[in-house]
Amino acid sequence: MKSLIVAALVALVSPALALGATPAPPAAAPAVKPGKVDGATARSLAQAGARVVDVRTPDEFASGHVPGAINIPYDQLPGRAAEIGPPSTAVVLYCRSGRRSGIAAEALQKAGYTKLYDMQVVTAWPDPLAK
Repeated sequence: MKSLIVAALVALVSPALALGATPAPPAAAPAVKPGKVDGATARSLAQAGARVVDVRTPDEFASGHVPGAINIPYDQLPGRAAEIGPPSTAVVLYCRSGRRSGIAAEALQKAGYTKLYDMQVVTAWPDPLAK
């Protein structure tokens, strides 16, 4: 009985292997609703390709920021949004207290961005910050 089951499995799998079929890619991470997110979720989004934007001042950015983040102060976003990418880009925002990242999210939303994730505070990032 076991040999019959093994033979059936081999017969099913062999044609796919012979054709050079590759296994299906792993399932994508569950979709995250835009809005406020915690640090672990922000990290997962960044690892999946989201653009991380620090909306603090350059001095604050230099004191410690999320690795790979770009620095666009919130009051400069309207003129520098193209640096983030097209409006279809997923964007993680943060600042020191959450106030400026909220303002930045509103500005980007007005510019057509829909995949906006507000981590609010830099201290929510679960890993060491870059300098």
